Amino acid sequence: MRDSKVDDAKVAFVFQNGYANKFKIEKIKYLKDSNIRSSESPVPCPVLTKRSLAFSLTTTLTLFLAGKGLSDANAAILEADDDVELLEKVKKDRKKRLEKQGVISSSNNETEYLQELVYKLSKVGQAIDNNDLSAAGSVLGPNTDSDWVQKVNQALNKLSSNADEMTEVDAFNSSLATLISSVTRNDIKSSKIAFVSSAIALEKWTALTGLVGQLKGL
Repeated sequence: MRDSKVDDAKVAFVFQNGYANKFKIEKIKYLKDSNIRSSESPVPCPVLTKRSLAFSLTTTLTLFLAGKGLSDANAAILEADDDVELLEKVKKDRKKRLEKQGVISSSNNETEYLQELVYKLSKVGQAIDNNDLSAAGSVLGPNTDSDWVQKVNQALNKLSSNADEMTEVDAFNSSLATLISSVTRNDIKSSKIAFVSSAIALEKWTALTGLVGQLKGL
């Protein structure tokens, strides 16, 4: 059984605030509006004729072709820009190579120091391969203060023109120092590892600087 006090209170609240009358009025208004809309004539749908369909297709095709033409034009412009950038890069690279060749041609002493280095490393490699560290030590000397090592460093620094080349110079110097110390300690295993590291760093450096064809024995 429902609570009559609660129901009566709700009903009293609705009628005291005029909500019941308002509901009736809104309902009547809604019915009138519905009748008016139903009596109005429906909005005619557009008739699609062959002519209008052909015009629509023609317009769509024209816009598509225009858009495609614009896209192709933009692609052509971008391709032309890429070609210009590539050409400029080729010119700069060629200029650098010519400058490098000029430096190499005017550095006869440095080239001779590097050629002597190649000969020394060849002898050291043969000695290490024969486990003759005494012979390797006689070629390398006791430490990196040797005159030939100083001349090699002078040549490497003079003929290096960018960060990549200097990175290989540092790698070579480090490996060469390890090679000399390993041979002095009579450590055959470390000597072999250091020799290979030195040879690899030198080969990379000569490839970067363009000296591969200038030095014999590489």
